[in-house]
Amino acid sequence: MATMNKIAPCLCFDSQAEEAAKFYVSIFEDSGIDAVSRYGKEGFEIHGRPEGSVLTVAFRLAGQTFTALNGGPYFKFNEAISLQVFCDTQAEVDHFWSRLTEGGEEGVCGWLKDRFGLSWQIVPSVLPKMLLDPDGEKSQRVMKAYLQMKKFDIAALERAYKGR
Repeated sequence: MATMNKIAPCLCFDSQAEEAAKFYVSIFEDSGIDAVSRYGKEGFEIHGRPEGSVLTVAFRLAGQTFTALNGGPYFKFNEAISLQVFCDTQAEVDHFWSRLTEGGEEGVCGWLKDRFGLSWQIVPSVLPKMLLDPDGEKSQRVMKAYLQMKKFDIAALERAYKGR
């Protein structure tokens, strides 16, 4: 079993916690499912879940621990929270973008929603450096370029950064 992080996100699903965890670990290296807990008879009058159905899934994505919880249809994901994936290459951007949008939807500026409604940001690792450059013209050119994108194009961002 993996070492528990001090802070670990808990993602609430209606009944797809195990399906989601399996999907996510299939996308990221250094990932896996560590434990699955199940509902028992106790508390049925409160949770209403069949005995033996999945309660939680403890899993890791790129070494980060998560919990997926089947808590019912009461809570829905929205853009108020997203998971950022920093990518060193265009191949990584393309991989995570294509896999996470399977059955989901593309957004703008590197944002997407996966098929479970969870928001992700697929971000080139160089982008924060470009945006924080003390040369305001460079950062503004990059911002103008990326505001036109859905999936980030690292080469186009670099061209904008260099003023080409």
